Amino acid sequence: MLDRLGISAGIEAVYWAMVEHPTWNVDELATSLDVPETVVHDAFSTLADQALITPSPGQEGTLRSVSLRLGLLALLHQAEQQTITQQAKLLAARASVLAHAASHDTHRGREEIVRLEGADTVWERLTEHACTASESVMTLTTGRAMPPGTIETARTLTRIALSRGVTIRHIYQECTLDDARSRAHAELMAEQGEQSRVMSEAPVRMTVVDRKFALIPIGPGPRRGALEIRGSSLVSTLCLLFDLLWEKSREFPRSANTDRDGLNDQTVAILRLLRQGRTDEAIGRQLQLSERTVRRIVRDLMRRLDAKSRFQAGVEVALRRWI
Repeated sequence: MLDRLGISAGIEAVYWAMVEHPTWNVDELATSLDVPETVVHDAFSTLADQALITPSPGQEGTLRSVSLRLGLLALLHQAEQQTITQQAKLLAARASVLAHAASHDTHRGREEIVRLEGADTVWERLTEHACTASESVMTLTTGRAMPPGTIETARTLTRIALSRGVTIRHIYQECTLDDARSRAHAELMAEQGEQSRVMSEAPVRMTVVDRKFALIPIGPGPRRGALEIRGSSLVSTLCLLFDLLWEKSREFPRSANTDRDGLNDQTVAILRLLRQGRTDEAIGRQLQLSERTVRRIVRDLMRRLDAKSRFQAGVEVALRRWI
């Protein structure tokens, strides 16, 4: 049954045996399933990564299966997210291909696709939109970081649009917010009225104005310019893509409340899961963070604790009674 969710038959057999016999140890599981103990241990590793088993709070050093309902729902959610991501990528690819094809189609009305050459031309056009938009601006930002010049210009244009009562919805790719300057910008814009969300993978950079105009970059960087799509079915496709991603993305993580040790709720949750022996991947899945973000937070904690290993960090956390 679980093979459709990425769990092999051998690992599934171990899982169901744990569900039916929660007190069995490795030896008993291996004997019952007629497999070597190494197979059971390997299955434990996979099941822990999938958050289907967890350390038993009552018996140190032992594992137990999580609630059957919660475990299977977590697997289904992961499969659904992968499907949604793939669907979003296909929609983005379709819109990009059609836009570029249309820009070279001499039989199509030239007013539908306009090529904006260079970053200055793009920003001038975005300024016009900020000053004339009547309803909404939807933006999808990708990449490792927002360039400083882009941040300053985006900040100005966002304030102009917000001051005119325009609704701004912005989806940030998670890795973009790993950059301190980009995150500070996103937090400031959220405080000033921008509706912000985050997703682990964003398929394409774009800005859609009033659901009538869409700008998508010509290349990976802003220097080459952008294609502006006007009032065509391509804009509708991009709007559909954005709405889909908006529904499946998560709320922008505002600055969390910190305790007297300077720990926010997210950091405390990561520390608790680390003490349970969870991997970065399993922690990210449970807290809806990317593995990269979890690694960054753990690395910052180790630096703060002056710890050379995770074990040493765990000892320091216990000594300081952080959790």
